[in-house]
Amino acid sequence: MHADTITEKLIGAAIEVHRYLGSGLLESVYQRCLCKELSSLGLRHETEVPVTVCYKGEVITDAYRADLLVEGTVVVELKTVDTINEKHRAQLLTYLKLMEKPVGLLINFNETVLSRGVKRIVNQY
Repeated sequence: MHADTITEKLIGAAIEVHRYLGSGLLESVYQRCLCKELSSLGLRHETEVPVTVCYKGEVITDAYRADLLVEGTVVVELKTVDTINEKHRAQLLTYLKLMEKPVGLLINFNETVLSRGVKRIVNQY
């Protein structure tokens, strides 16, 4: 499945979760509910995916954890913050580079309208 199709389905699933729950909950709650939606759509996903860092021949296997990896292609970082900032974007871009994935979604559930809290980040390799 193409990354654009995956991100489109992911955004729809996130909107459904937000429509049902609203804002104000913990990231972990949104993650579990989003996983339920992804399963109902038949999208394979993994949670808390280790992000490996290689430094001068040493492999650090648990340096970071990405919230979700969908269809082995799209990295998803979930937030419940007042505003998405450059640190959040940089975090996701770093994950994309380290994991060698093409695209990621940064989803902030702390928005009145979820579409305002969705940022698509592309790895330029």
